[in-house]
Amino acid sequence: MAVVTHNKLVRDKIPEIIKNDGRICKTEILPDDDYLAMLDAKLDEELNEYHKDQNIEELADLMEVIYAVAEARGYTLEQLESVRKEKAEKRGAFKEKIFLKTVYE
Repeated sequence: MAVVTHNKLVRDKIPEIIKNDGRICKTEILPDDDYLAMLDAKLDEELNEYHKDQNIEELADLMEVIYAVAEARGYTLEQLESVRKEKAEKRGAFKEKIFLKTVYE
């Protein structure tokens, strides 16, 4: 029996999927401080995967991790969306494809 070590945060149903596939896995429930650190690592992992594949599935994975980070840090999804909208209203979004080259001070 081959053993593959992952040591990473996974989606909630992954252990069940592994079990249903006839395999065995070892898991643990992380304390809050470790969970936040692993969420940050997962965010980096998902961003790297998006850079590699640039597909909608990777974008969805990024969003899922961002939502989890927000909730773990005590923010609601409504607060996150409200801040996003407020910043878009005050500073704009990224729809106009503006590339800032130089500012003369």
